Order: sequence, then C-alpha cells, then structure tokens
Amino acid sequence: MYNFNAEKVKNDCVQWIRDFFEKSGKGCNAVVGISGGKDSSIVAALCVEALGKDRVIGVLMPCGEQSDIDMAKLLVDTLQIKHYIINIKDAVDGLTAAIPFELSEQSRVNLQPRIRMSTLYAVSQSNNGRVANTCNLSEDWVGYSTRYGDSVGDFSPCSGITVAEMKQIGRLLGLPDALIDKAPSDGLCGKTDEDNLGFTYAELDRYIREGVIENQEHKALIDRKHELNLFKLEVMPSFKPEI
Repeated sequence: MYNFNAEKVKNDCVQWIRDFFEKSGKGCNAVVGISGGKDSSIVAALCVEALGKDRVIGVLMPCGEQSDIDMAKLLVDTLQIKHYIINIKDAVDGLTAAIPFELSEQSRVNLQPRIRMSTLYAVSQSNNGRVANTCNLSEDWVGYSTRYGDSVGDFSPCSGITVAEMKQIGRLLGLPDALIDKAPSDGLCGKTDEDNLGFTYAELDRYIREGVIENQEHKALIDRKHELNLFKLEVMPSFKPEI
C-alpha cells in the first residue's frame, strides 16, 4: 500500500542536494527561478536547508507587470536569501519583433520560459552557480513544462515527487501556507494548471502512485499526454557513426 514518509524524503532530498554540490559544484551557489508558486518555493527552501541561505540565489523574472510578484517576494523574504529582480519584457518584446513572421500561439507562450532559463544561466555563470530545475513528478508525467525552458537545469531535487507530496514537504520546511496552497498556474495564459490539463492533480497523483483513476476519459487523456511528452525527459538522440 502506498505510504509517503514526507520527513524521510525531505531529509534524503536535502542530503542528495549536498552530495550533488560536493561532487559537481563544490563551493557553488544554487540559483533558483522564483515564480511565487509552491514548486520554486520548496526547491529554494530545500537548497537553503542543504547549503545555507548564503549559497542560494533567487531570481524573480516578471514580464512587465506580474500580479503575484508579492508571493515571490514573500518567499525570498521568508528564506532571507539574496535575490535579483530581472524584468524580461524588453527581451521578449525585442525577440518577438525581430522574428520576421507571426509566431504561433504556442511559440509565443513558450518564449517567456525559454528566455527565463537563459536569464537563469546568465545569473548562474556570473555567480559561480548551478541552476535548479523546479519541476515536480506530476508535471513531468504529462509534459507540463516547456522544452529548454523550465524543463531543464543542472540538478532536479523534486522531479520524483508528486504535487500532493510536495505540499507535505513544504509544510515540513515551514513555508507560509499562502505559498503551498496557491493554485498552480504557469503565469502565461491566465488559467490554472488544472484548467489547462483537463484533470486535477489529485487524480493524476493517485494514478501515478496507486494506478487508480475513476474517470476513464481523464485516464485516456493522462496516458496520451504521458506518451506524447516522454521525449522531454530523455537525453537528446545523437547519431553515433561506426568508425
């Protein structure tokens, strides 16, 4: 029977982060894009527990006006971490204007997370950093991320943890309820994640962990999304000549 030990997983994840930095980034800083949602908040808090607040850098990246920027500021104030606010609107507008054709709707939506990831790597490379991926298992399962945007990073503490499990870990870390319980949204289209996906994270999480789902239409949708988006989790295929 499925049983999630939040304290053990949290402690194991903290140790995993320490081990990663000891092996692959000794003395480096963790650089975390802070959106104001639970995932980036929990990843940042895990990094603080693992490395100390002086080795965690938060990067807030509004595109013009961000309605929930106060949530991102609440997180960096709560954790007392160094942070930068970098507005990406000029970059988004400049690149959009420079492309000599009308972008498709999906290309336009995905441009922001891809520019944000470029921004994170610019901050990281200039601050002896390693970029944290903030995706969780539930999002990854159905491909709810942007390829070469929020789907990448140098280390991924929470890609094996579901949304429900993330919430339990967030409470153990002492994060404000407002950050943990905030309805997840990509901040791009004005809808919640669940509105876009067509099913709830509660349904998805139970299906992932227990193989149980009552709505067969939702099961078919989840299965289709999972199959279509597996390529996002795989290493880029490369040709290996026989020499």
